[in-house]
Amino acid sequence: MGPFALAVETKSSSKASSDVSNRKIQNLQLEARKCFASVNVEKEKPFDFLRILFEGIIAGGTAGVVVETALYPIDTIKTRLQAARGGGKIVWKGLYSGLSGNLAGVLPASALFVGVYEPTKQKLLSLFPDNLSAFAHLTAGAIGGLAASLIRVPTEVVKQRMQTGQFTSAPDAVRLIASKEGFKGLYAGYGSFLLRDLPFDAIQFCIYEQLRIGYKAAARRDLNDAENAIIGAFSGALTGAITTPLDVIKTRLMVQGSANQYKGIFDCVQTIVREEGPPALLKGIGPRVLWIGIGGSIFFGVLESTKRYLAERRPPPSQHSKHD
Repeated sequence: MGPFALAVETKSSSKASSDVSNRKIQNLQLEARKCFASVNVEKEKPFDFLRILFEGIIAGGTAGVVVETALYPIDTIKTRLQAARGGGKIVWKGLYSGLSGNLAGVLPASALFVGVYEPTKQKLLSLFPDNLSAFAHLTAGAIGGLAASLIRVPTEVVKQRMQTGQFTSAPDAVRLIASKEGFKGLYAGYGSFLLRDLPFDAIQFCIYEQLRIGYKAAARRDLNDAENAIIGAFSGALTGAITTPLDVIKTRLMVQGSANQYKGIFDCVQTIVREEGPPALLKGIGPRVLWIGIGGSIFFGVLESTKRYLAERRPPPSQHSKHD
């Protein structure tokens, strides 16, 4: 082999090595750009609406019941703090008042929310570009919250009336509210509920999903239950603090009953600020952040572990479907 041939081979080898290095750098840069708002590998799998819906319903219902049962006393304290006018004392008895009736609503509401959220999220992720995955999560959270509100609102009205001592049993609460206030009484504060819960659901799930994607990309592995729980706690606590004023307004409108102290959302805000001062809009922020932070930890931890459990037990694809 002559000197010229050796020089050509060396130059070709250097060029090939340089090309490989450039490709690696480009791949790393592309991965870095996708780190925060990338779509996970599930996007590439075939979209099975019924399976995703079913698994979402099971996982959502399970997570909702577990978190509601564990944290119901904190929610009761929060509600009583928000409902109290001026320096009214908080009643510490009956912190589990209305739990059974609430679970009857929480189970289908949580199941419906996640059952709608999961397929909507995955469909939107397949339609949106990678750098807009946050909008897919926001939109899916809002749509899931809107669907679940049909069950959540009557459940919330009954729960909060019982927490504030107006009724002693859920069936009596439903019957008396419907007889005195009509069917619309069960949807008291519906507008304020949507005003609070649609942004809450959208923001919380967006923060959770985006943090999870970023952490997953940085760690280059699937997250464990503890990591999912920590991310869920942070996203829940942050969203809970931001939406506390909306929660106070919703509580006041829901517990006013037939007295009709407030004529609507804006009148409620004006009355609270005028009579109690702006700080009243942050009533219950401590228990709310604590409740939703711990709740987010439990909810997302149970949700992800249940989803993984169901995924591991999916039947293998049939030979017929493989040929298809």
